[in-house]
Amino acid sequence: MMKEHIEEAEKVLLHTYNRYPVVFDHGDGVYLYDEEGKAYLDFVAGISVFALGYNNKEYNDALKAQVDKIIHTSNYYYNVPAIEAAQKLTKASQMDRVFFTNSGAEAIEGAIKAARKYAYLKDGCTDHEIIAMEHSFHGRTMGALSITGNPKYREAFEPGIGHIKFAKMNDLESVKALVTDKTCAIIFETVQGEGGIYPATDEFIKGVRALCDEKDILLILDEVQCGMGRTGYMFAWQKYGVKPDIMTVAKALGCGVPIGAFLLTEKVASNSLVAGDHGTTYGGNPLVTAAANKVLEIFEESHIISNVREVGSYLYDELEKIMSSCPSIKAHRGVGLIQGLEFDKPVAPIINKALEKGLVLINAGTNIIRFVPPLIISKADIDKMTVILKECIGGV
Repeated sequence: MMKEHIEEAEKVLLHTYNRYPVVFDHGDGVYLYDEEGKAYLDFVAGISVFALGYNNKEYNDALKAQVDKIIHTSNYYYNVPAIEAAQKLTKASQMDRVFFTNSGAEAIEGAIKAARKYAYLKDGCTDHEIIAMEHSFHGRTMGALSITGNPKYREAFEPGIGHIKFAKMNDLESVKALVTDKTCAIIFETVQGEGGIYPATDEFIKGVRALCDEKDILLILDEVQCGMGRTGYMFAWQKYGVKPDIMTVAKALGCGVPIGAFLLTEKVASNSLVAGDHGTTYGGNPLVTAAANKVLEIFEESHIISNVREVGSYLYDELEKIMSSCPSIKAHRGVGLIQGLEFDKPVAPIINKALEKGLVLINAGTNIIRFVPPLIISKADIDKMTVILKECIGGV
């Protein structure tokens, strides 16, 4: 059955992914199950999406109840789930305004538009510049791609949106060197994900915030992957005691349904996008915001962030032990439940071997294994993962 489905998929799906040879059928807790009933311990969570794990009854019931009421109306009308989700999200982030999107990439697009409109209203010019970071990843749409700091993703699709410069992550002087009177925004992931699991340093994020304050430049923080509790804070920037002018979020916000958002301070919201400047047909519909509303509720009631802090620290210690005993591991980085091991060789053979043994892992670049499990993961689950991982490292 599984082999036949894979063969059928290869005939009809556009080949933009090199997929692993497995068809997942269902999930429960921190385990996925393929069509043949084999169980897999999941340390990917749909790439930081399934924060609550699989088959969470409260979450499922909330979605089922909303399906029976109404799924979509369009943004010409109000809906209660969107209002309640926006209230919870602004409270958790201490931001002021929310625009719901269908994805993280769309959230980035909206953030770019808001920043450029903010600058346009100041001087009437349309040649404002945005500073992004090398090795960053913000999405595959044209605007998000334009600020993604990996040339291999951009080269076939240039020229992009233009007026983009790239500084070095955690190098404040490299940012300062690029600032001009045309700079309208500085954007980076608070913890770089695809680029290799690089958290912002305290000096860097505070220095960029001060620079933005001095020159009335907007600070945009991309929390699509590292937000929603994954670092042990609801949003990673809260650890540093800074606050962005615009923030993007997605992935775990909906725990599986397609929802993202960009959030703005009142200062930016009241001096940027107005009616007609931006829109979305599906974004913020009752179904996806009912999901986000329940996710935010469960986060608080189930003390998800406390679990991340405790278990994330345990994961860090266990990965440190593995690194100390494995000469091929060059570095270990990360915080909470977004961590990475950097090897001196490609990690694809290790990931493939792990899949055979019932462990789902993912890379970040060719030589880094990324660990982004569901946020409900336990120490016992980590122990199971490390046993399999050590076997796979030793066997390739």
